[in-house]
Amino acid sequence: MPERAFGELFLTRILDHLALQRGLPSAICTDNGKEFCGRAMLSWAHLRGVALFLIEPGKPNQNTYIESFNGRFRDECLNEHWFTSLHHAQVVIKAGVQRRKTEEESWWADTFSLCRATGGKTR
Repeated sequence: MPERAFGELFLTRILDHLALQRGLPSAICTDNGKEFCGRAMLSWAHLRGVALFLIEPGKPNQNTYIESFNGRFRDECLNEHWFTSLHHAQVVIKAGVQRRKTEEESWWADTFSLCRATGGKTR
């Protein structure tokens, strides 16, 4: 079965990997997806002293950073390609990520720094 979504344990492993590269944030602001609200994520954050802020259901404007990313991803990738398979989508998206890294790596660094500086608060 192809990987279409990831669970909370996989998410915490990704966060640990990112923490090794960039350090731990003081807070993380997320939507109410099950991978963010589960026991593994809550334990991960508690053990590392990271505050979790969940946006209100139906209020995506409370997490403007990810909504900005979602809009850019939709405009620059999803609306530009007709994917014939999951593998095709993965190849195109990976190429886009590599292009984005070389063109605008500072966008991610700036967003991550701003999120850390604001403690995950977006209001």
